[in-house]
Amino acid sequence: MNEREILTNYVYKMVASLMQNGVEDVVISPGSRSTPLAYAFASTKNISIYRQVDERSAAYFALGIAKAKAKPVVLLCTSGTAAANYYPAIVEAKYARVPLIVITADRPHELREVGAPQAINQISLYGERVKWSAEFPIPDDAPMTLPYVERHIARGVSIATTAPFGPVHFNVPFREPLLIDFQEELPKQTFRNSLVGQIAPSQQAKELLTAVINETQRGFIIVGELALGTDLQQMWAFIRKLKWPVLVESLSNLRTNVPEDCGQYIVSTYDALLKSSIFKQQVAADTVIRFGAQPVSKFLTNFLTETLPTNYIVIDEDPMFRDSAAVSTHFIHTAIGEWISELSIENTVFSEEYLLKWRTSEELAAKHIQSYQEIEQDEGAVVRFLIENLPDNSDLFVSSSMPIRDIDTFLLPTKKDIQVFANRGANGIDGVMSTAIGFSEARKEREMYLLIGDLAFLHDVNALIATRYQPCKLNIIVFNNDGGGIFSYLAQSTVKEYYEDLFGTPTALSFADVAQMYEMEYMGIEDFKEVNKIMEPQKNPLRLIEIFTDRQQNVASHRKLWQRIQQELEQ
Repeated sequence: MNEREILTNYVYKMVASLMQNGVEDVVISPGSRSTPLAYAFASTKNISIYRQVDERSAAYFALGIAKAKAKPVVLLCTSGTAAANYYPAIVEAKYARVPLIVITADRPHELREVGAPQAINQISLYGERVKWSAEFPIPDDAPMTLPYVERHIARGVSIATTAPFGPVHFNVPFREPLLIDFQEELPKQTFRNSLVGQIAPSQQAKELLTAVINETQRGFIIVGELALGTDLQQMWAFIRKLKWPVLVESLSNLRTNVPEDCGQYIVSTYDALLKSSIFKQQVAADTVIRFGAQPVSKFLTNFLTETLPTNYIVIDEDPMFRDSAAVSTHFIHTAIGEWISELSIENTVFSEEYLLKWRTSEELAAKHIQSYQEIEQDEGAVVRFLIENLPDNSDLFVSSSMPIRDIDTFLLPTKKDIQVFANRGANGIDGVMSTAIGFSEARKEREMYLLIGDLAFLHDVNALIATRYQPCKLNIIVFNNDGGGIFSYLAQSTVKEYYEDLFGTPTALSFADVAQMYEMEYMGIEDFKEVNKIMEPQKNPLRLIEIFTDRQQNVASHRKLWQRIQQELEQ
């Protein structure tokens, strides 16, 4: 067997193994050293290929697809700094628990650390930011090479899709020549299937949880962003059975599609309510049960650290459970499943007055939020308008910093089919647009909107390169307040020296020319009275809506809202 045949068999074995283990999508950035695998993927039927020349953007694009599908997605790049550019998205995938299969092509061993071009040390390149890393052998005709490749791919995909989900890394060296013979049929697999188990609670854990619930007089549930693929119907069944207040973050997607018989338990305005010291004293709890990640709200975290519930139970699929405030008293290692609706809950001591306090306070705050856009004309008012007018069957991807906080403030419970997503693993503003574009590619049957600030847009403007290689449909709504709006709410804003230089960081840029460069429909809005244009029918699959706002006005308007709610709470 000659070298070309050996290389051909090797790369098609990789492709066959990936598909055998559930991979449906591959994002490729062009490069020479990755040529054999790129050819193999491109010539294989029944696998979707996406292209993005900017590797940092490509990695976030893949993350968006994986996030939308809750399935592993392959990333492929050449050697050198191309691989290093994947790093930010891999960090996000690690902490957001998203399954990525990162394949970096590499120089052969004899060209490493000897001054060869485009060669860096890629072994364990991503360190602890991946769940597992493997160095693949040079393609050869040794009897154990292809079985090794086949089973290592099965291991890698299993690791990536075992709770908690996360990225894995395969470093694959190739010698020149890099050409292969195209094949119509993939090789047969000797390893047939890898079945991943489900995490269920022990009997002891269920008994503990049941006992605590049945003895609780004052308690509430917190639901943050949940693991990919979580069956929300199981959560609704538990809420229906427990009948406690449920503080739901927007990213939990329990504020939308709310069942009729569960609406009375949902609390969405907790961030505004917990700004009141009097209210915090009134709702201090004996027991708190948290599912998913810790919510965005700093005031909720402060409330927990100040009141220290007797029982704070964290339910998580990762033994490294998340508890940044160090207030947990119990941890249950499990995924959400049917077990939560099968608990023997017979709580006869729970305080109806406690539930009523949360319910009436939620209604009070919601009244002010619903009327906000009639009083104020700022980013919050636009967010409220957007939420009220988004059509059913819509996805809203939200940037970090102020956009996600505004969604958390202004998204009230609704029966509409709207789902909210964000990159909150590492809470960065880089790669947001790329993730949203990838996400929209995986959910083409739904309307897709992206809400983002001007700095986050600039961070990831290369994301739009992907739209030149595959059709994309997306509404991008940019709040252009000429800088970092979130810092205006922080202590740094009280120190006038250097504030604008170091934190405000105005750029004096607008984005009409970006829209023109990528042949996007563009709309600029400078007057709040024109905000209804957001919901006009798209003339182009890609639309950029730039809304010009004022940072100081935003701060003043938001604080007025919180003051109005607090004053009425404390009357």
